[in-house]
Amino acid sequence: MSDLPEALDPSVFEPPEDAVEFYSDSLKLLSQWDIPYLLSGTYALTCHTGVIRPTKDIDVFCKAGDAPRLLARFKEAGYIITIEDDRWIGKVWQGENFFDVIYNISSASIPVTDSWFTETYEVEVYGSCVRITPPTEFILSKMFIQDRYRYDGADVAHVILKKHDEIDWHRLLSAMELYWEVLLMHILNFRFIYPTERDCVPRWLFDLLIERVQAQAELPPANVKVCRGRLLSPRDYVVDISSWGFADVVGKGLEEKHERHF
Repeated sequence: MSDLPEALDPSVFEPPEDAVEFYSDSLKLLSQWDIPYLLSGTYALTCHTGVIRPTKDIDVFCKAGDAPRLLARFKEAGYIITIEDDRWIGKVWQGENFFDVIYNISSASIPVTDSWFTETYEVEVYGSCVRITPPTEFILSKMFIQDRYRYDGADVAHVILKKHDEIDWHRLLSAMELYWEVLLMHILNFRFIYPTERDCVPRWLFDLLIERVQAQAELPPANVKVCRGRLLSPRDYVVDISSWGFADVVGKGLEEKHERHF
């Protein structure tokens, strides 16, 4: 584990005043249970990069198989539970305040597994010592958030810049094997943003991905017209599925009016 702040000052994140006690109590409960979890989102970003920005809630990650048990424990403790999308996210409520329980990324394509817990990064938040999402898995959680309302590419670039020596690049590639072009997008984005820091990304990984592009260019187009855009933004590519004849790979409802990204 690299150097991290011993504790985070919650006031710098500007949470609603009535939410602080809710977050504090919730993290204390989590620390008492035998369910592994990670604190992610803005809190993890601040630990890894020093970037601070306001946030309205906390993001708790757990393994997909542990999510029902974790949510049930909070229900037993008197909180209101909602399942926003059974494929990846539930919520714990107290009045108007809530936090997310996330067990898959929003495209439902990379679940939280034991591999997310192989490295330990700890910090004190709201009076509890919590584990935060390691750099490799933090990047995984952000790669597919690319739509006209929210794009988390800057988070990916900042973590690569600050934590490149702690990223498990082989594990990252393995998790993104089916979506290696998305990984390449972010690497090219990083190279453009920080031209003097290109060596932060291993040369072997860059060469491997470019080799794949070259090999792919020699192949004929697939017989099935597929739009993978809704892995990145479910709402921005609806027309491709509903009107332009492309097959969908996400499976979200075409009439869905609101999408929530962590």
